[in-house]
Amino acid sequence: MVVELSHRLFRHRVETALISRETPTLASEEKLVAHGYPRVIGCDEVGRGPLAGPVVIGLVVWEPSQKVWPEGLRDSKAISEKKRPAIAQAVRESFSHWALGEASAQEIDERGIMNALATAVVRGLQELARKGVAVGPSVLLLDGGHDFVTPHLPHPLAVVTKEKADRDCVSVAAASVIAKVHRDNFMIEHAARYPQYGFASNKGYGSAGHRDAISEHGVTPLHRRTWIHF
Repeated sequence: MVVELSHRLFRHRVETALISRETPTLASEEKLVAHGYPRVIGCDEVGRGPLAGPVVIGLVVWEPSQKVWPEGLRDSKAISEKKRPAIAQAVRESFSHWALGEASAQEIDERGIMNALATAVVRGLQELARKGVAVGPSVLLLDGGHDFVTPHLPHPLAVVTKEKADRDCVSVAAASVIAKVHRDNFMIEHAARYPQYGFASNKGYGSAGHRDAISEHGVTPLHRRTWIHF
């Protein structure tokens, strides 16, 4: 009996640990609200590393009245490409306010990737403001350990960074999904115009086929020219 109970307790702890690593919660958002912020704006980016295409920022607003979120919500990297569009649509329907911000390949070449990321965040925040969100009193919950946003903000805004926020935090996971689906759709739409590069499958990342196509055909307006050195 003791052995069986110990086994059950061990299995419960393992299952709980697995859930905590894979399933986002509102623990961070609720802690920030407890510190006095009326709402949390979860933020995540996609497209930092490709050779082609924009960088896209997702922003999702969470307020304390919201206690549910789409079933199956995870960091976008933990969701299959087939399932992401439906979950992205559920995010857009479940959360009252969300927005996207972009910076183009040309802007990445001209300003560098971190400045382009910050530009995309500011554009997304401006879109939220146009939708009626009181951005100023809010707090921006940013995936990662580096606050690249604050130096570029036109108005004061509290920014909190958290490693693995896209995995652990509901608002940031939701932001990651809508950003990923939007950027993937952008690359798929442009694949027909530039069929040699395989954008529909590689999404602009530096696959062997993509690199071979650049060597053979050169670059397109979607390419980050300063990133191509082969």
